Amino acid sequence: MPASGPYPHAPDGRYFVVRGRLWRLSNPDLEPELRARLVNALMAARRAVRSAKGQPEALQAARAAVDAAKRALGERGPPWWTDGAPDYNRRPVASTPYAQWYEAIVASAGP
Repeated sequence: MPASGPYPHAPDGRYFVVRGRLWRLSNPDLEPELRARLVNALMAARRAVRSAKGQPEALQAARAAVDAAKRALGERGPPWWTDGAPDYNRRPVASTPYAQWYEAIVASAGP
């Protein structure tokens, strides 16, 4: 099972699973330097969200920066794959074609 940390990655490399929900992975075709810049921008935007609490305009701008970084990474917006497969981002894994794979992962993990 490919994984990053404790989260299993779908066999096709499109999603990881957290608490039974699919989350889209970044586009693996991004150049490493670009990916690093985008991840840095995402982390800075997330820090800005935390520090903007109570400041509606700053919070809105920070959330927009998070969204822009996630879209550039391929985690949001149109899918980065080109085979026409549907996007199951943010859906419960049990209601997707990944259900059987995930059930096997959970079963192999044991109690």
